[in-house]
Amino acid sequence: MPAMTEPKLISGNANLSLAKAIARRMSMHRGMSVNLVDARVERFNDQEIFVEVYENVRGEDMYIIQPTSNPANDNLMELLIMTDALRRSSADRITAVIPYFGYARQDRRAKARTPITAKLVANMIAEAGVDRVLTLDLHAAQIQGFFDIPVDNLYASPVFALDIEHHFKGAMDDIMVVSPDVGGVARARELAKRINAPLSIVDKRREKAGEIAEMTVIGNVAGKKCIIVDDICDTAGTLCKAAEVLMQNGATEVHSYITHGVLSGPAVERVQNSVMKSLVITDSIEPTDAVKACPNIRIVPTAPMFAQAILNIWNGTSVSSLFETDTLVPIYEGMYQRG
Repeated sequence: MPAMTEPKLISGNANLSLAKAIARRMSMHRGMSVNLVDARVERFNDQEIFVEVYENVRGEDMYIIQPTSNPANDNLMELLIMTDALRRSSADRITAVIPYFGYARQDRRAKARTPITAKLVANMIAEAGVDRVLTLDLHAAQIQGFFDIPVDNLYASPVFALDIEHHFKGAMDDIMVVSPDVGGVARARELAKRINAPLSIVDKRREKAGEIAEMTVIGNVAGKKCIIVDDICDTAGTLCKAAEVLMQNGATEVHSYITHGVLSGPAVERVQNSVMKSLVITDSIEPTDAVKACPNIRIVPTAPMFAQAILNIWNGTSVSSLFETDTLVPIYEGMYQRG
């Protein structure tokens, strides 16, 4: 049975533009105005975070939209403090909508005496009072098991498949999907399967951390339009180097589809000066002015998918239906044309 109360959205400062876009999309789906709950998330002079919710949320189904991107610690604390404010205000259910789950790369002990910070963050979120988590393209799928509450992990690949079919219409036979490392093969294979394209791998070897000694292309990319697929692009060093190696191996074009555009440090400059024709990212992280101004970076919206996922959770209907490209066609109607 659908819930009697309406879903209510609240946002921190991490990605307010995405939160507003989700509210607009939900308004279209619902046929009634959906607005963000009136609240303030501010800082005292010593940068201590303060949250005040101005509307009654007693018994409400609340959705906090807050990626834990840079500054990761500040945005994580905003999420935890907003959760506490809602819990103490008698909200019925609290769902944390975390488009980008920070600290996800620390999901195992790669060396002795190191933390598993993704698990620590999961504990903090659950302990604060979150009842459910909705996120996008976790760095490792097993992070869902770090939580003792339900986690819905959406995928960007169905949207990317629509985007590729739209922008490479008439040239789909020339497409080659490429994984930038062996660890990302499953993700790349999944997209390749969706668009019925072959798969190649760039194998990299490091002499020491941060320095790539050698890259080898596994598969024949000669004459192909290569699409590199990954979940996170941070400094873009590996990505730009992989694009160069693919071009050296005979690729005609190189494009990249990355879910989370962290793009820190010299990343934007590297992308702009690289041989890549385009880098496509989602808006899971608030794009900086430099990212928006970069001519070969394009941003794909996630608001339609998140809006539908929130409504499905509220209605008690399937979220996994959004894993299918065909399900997203009407949701992204007018944005992409298939066939």
